[in-house]
Amino acid sequence: MRATRSAESHRPGRPGGRVIRAVTLDLWGTLFLDGPASDDRYMRPRLAGMQTVLAAAGVLVAPDRLGRAYATVGHWLGRLWQMNGDVSIREHVETLLKALDAALPGQVSPETMVALIRAYGSPALVAPPAIDQGARTALEALAADGALLAVVSNTMRTPGEVVRQILDQAGLLPFFRVLTFSDECGIRKPARAIFLRTLEELGVPARHAVHVGDDAILDVEGARDAGMAAIQVTADGRATAPVKPHAVIRHLGELPAALRRLR
Repeated sequence: MRATRSAESHRPGRPGGRVIRAVTLDLWGTLFLDGPASDDRYMRPRLAGMQTVLAAAGVLVAPDRLGRAYATVGHWLGRLWQMNGDVSIREHVETLLKALDAALPGQVSPETMVALIRAYGSPALVAPPAIDQGARTALEALAADGALLAVVSNTMRTPGEVVRQILDQAGLLPFFRVLTFSDECGIRKPARAIFLRTLEELGVPARHAVHVGDDAILDVEGARDAGMAAIQVTADGRATAPVKPHAVIRHLGELPAALRRLR
């Protein structure tokens, strides 16, 4: 008598004998070809935009002084990020204003604050990061195979709100059931909590999920610590993680086949 197949023995893959019902993706360096450090290229338009907004509000700030305040924010963020914590872009802007003048955050109008936050957070809309050319085909294949898709991403100075708009402009936003950004939830990878939070929203246990990302620590170690399978994206297709990923791909075009091999 031939044994019947378990309902969990199909789609889209089973690393370690586990059905994969959800696939979460990193953004910077994975879905976006630009890595996290590329966010630094938006510094000049950020500062120019903020200087214009402040001048319109009657606050004149020299460019070099504004640059030093921006660097102060960077040092503060670096310490926070090392502890896997994060804050909203509004707090970035308030901290920058305090670096200029401790009383300044309380002196600007609500309208000016909104304009400053927009100037600080939105330059990537004008010059968006390049997207992996195989992303759409891969996402279509995964969605057709029944996988629930999500984003799990650390943000730098470009907030999740703006990243959503970038994904929408690229026509990729509808593929994702859940989008988890560190500036919105206050948690950064590799903390397992950011992965588990996403999976809880998807309604999928970690043993039935795979995370895809480029970073050896943030993505591979973080996902595996959360109980997920991990696929690393590297330019040469070789793993760089001290904790071994379940598979390695060079770009997202290879993702559907990698998941099939994990069955």
